[in-house]
Amino acid sequence: MIIWLASYPKSGNTWVRVFLNSLFYTDNNDTDINNLSIGQFPNRKHFEDITDNIDDIDEFSKNCINAQLRLNLSNETKFFKTHHAYWQNGEYRFTDIQTTLGVIYIVRDPRNVITSIKNHFNFDNYNETLNFLTDEKKVIGVKNSKKQMDLPHIISSWKNHFNSWKKMKKNYLLIKYENLIDNPEIEFQKITDYLEKLLNKKLNKNKILDAIEKSSFDNLKQKEELNGFIEAAKSSDYATPFFNMGPNNDWKKLLNKNISDKIEIEFKTEMSELNYL
Repeated sequence: MIIWLASYPKSGNTWVRVFLNSLFYTDNNDTDINNLSIGQFPNRKHFEDITDNIDDIDEFSKNCINAQLRLNLSNETKFFKTHHAYWQNGEYRFTDIQTTLGVIYIVRDPRNVITSIKNHFNFDNYNETLNFLTDEKKVIGVKNSKKQMDLPHIISSWKNHFNSWKKMKKNYLLIKYENLIDNPEIEFQKITDYLEKLLNKKLNKNKILDAIEKSSFDNLKQKEELNGFIEAAKSSDYATPFFNMGPNNDWKKLLNKNISDKIEIEFKTEMSELNYL
């Protein structure tokens, strides 16, 4: 069954993904960030022989769980990164408890998400980026793309995305990006404790510490500078750095009060719940 690494874009999903990839899928070798064993769902290959019209949002919605059921035929536990909200389109859902073993949901203060989104998608200004974060019908991805990972992603708004995954009651674990920054060993231990219970498997303490080191922001940024990163957004021939500011992304220094006030008003309930306010 599937364990989801779910998050709104630019919230730390890749960080957790590299950590788990190092923990479960590498020995003493360093992680190749362009060849991770933990993949993304959806991927075009997941829908081969299921539908010929995967770029149609209704056809895509109809077949998400069908694709997951096929992935689960191997009877193996699989990790998948996703930026999808836990949506329902008519009678169809993104996933369900029959295909899902658990969810690790990574959340990040939207006042810091907005600066990363602006960089990643090359928006001209913060007002444009704020419209992205508040759009309840937001879908990202490129139709008819030749890239396997480039499919419609129904992400909705930052608020709806966070609230949607709380409805997945089966083995839900919430991880805050800010806690990963401040106390990585404690937070990653929280993830490994969760997985040990879920998988009924004891994980090696030294390997956990090694995986934390290999997945550090500085290490990932250095790898991208040397070899690039296939998930970085591209504008013309220029790839915007995926691992850009990391811990230095501080909304207090980057956002004007008008934008931060709008975010706090729009997402007041959720930010208060998460102790961001």
